[in-house]
Amino acid sequence: MFIDIAKIKVSGGHGGKGCVSFLREKYKPFGGPDGGPGGNGGSVIIKADKNIATLADYFYQPICHADKGVNGGSNNKFGANGSDKILPVPVGTVVKDKFTQKIIADLDEAEKEVVVAKGGRGGKGNSYFKSSTNRTPRFAQPGEEGEEKELELELKILADIGLVGFPNAGKSTLISGITHAHSKIASYPFTTRQPILGLLEFPDFSTAVIADIPGLLEGAHKNVGLGHKFLRHVERCSILVVLLDMAGVDNRKPWDDYKILLNELSCYNEELGARTKIVVANKMDLPAAEENYIKFKEKYSELEVLQISALEGIGFEMLFEEFQKSLKHVVNSASAAKT
Repeated sequence: MFIDIAKIKVSGGHGGKGCVSFLREKYKPFGGPDGGPGGNGGSVIIKADKNIATLADYFYQPICHADKGVNGGSNNKFGANGSDKILPVPVGTVVKDKFTQKIIADLDEAEKEVVVAKGGRGGKGNSYFKSSTNRTPRFAQPGEEGEEKELELELKILADIGLVGFPNAGKSTLISGITHAHSKIASYPFTTRQPILGLLEFPDFSTAVIADIPGLLEGAHKNVGLGHKFLRHVERCSILVVLLDMAGVDNRKPWDDYKILLNELSCYNEELGARTKIVVANKMDLPAAEENYIKFKEKYSELEVLQISALEGIGFEMLFEEFQKSLKHVVNSASAAKT
């Protein structure tokens, strides 16, 4: 089951208690205090793991504790530190404070990690408090409590290319046709209810990850339909493919669809409106598509529109070339920005 939001409660381990002890040996009847310190409590660490794909584990088990520190012992023995609790999450997980929604960490790279709840320090034993004025201290420190926090984990999938469009635009058919991903395909809206990832393999043996984002509706930025639940995944895609049903199978006008989709993306996040986009006219094998395509070009003459049929596999070679060209442009732009 794909779960992209989970609310969890984490707590660091309690520090171990310091020990109150006095040395008693055969030839040292008054050896003095020898109580050792307790160990530190373990911390809770959230770590991005490329082998994890969902937050389901934390949806069903939302409480996570790190181990306690071991109490100190006599003869100045140190208590062992508690083990850290490492919580593996998918790459692309954003860690937020549940109440303030402040972002604590954005784990957008594999192996990236953040300590979200520190363990408590171990208490000092009575040997630490020995002094010239207090040669037999009979007290030690209790260990400190570990931090407790309530967090919200939000997964935003990472993909090179994201397919966006209205329900029934043909996104699932397209991703199934150009990758080995198996997305549910049917003639009714919202057959895809969770993002589907596929791997594109280009002729030069390079690869790219493409995501089938479930269909958007007008008002999605206001959380209409699947709204924010899937718009957030679009934020992580380097390139957006705006897929249009050029045949108007659901009695929609492709030029209206295009205008609405751009508006929804811009209203949700202004940066998305300026992101690299590839406009694709799908279902060009159907009779009404050619006429609608001509009308679309009259309204958006400045746009370069690729014509395909995802069902028939028409135009895929041209589409792959455009994917590669756009990805190279994005990489070059990012490199130039860094320098």
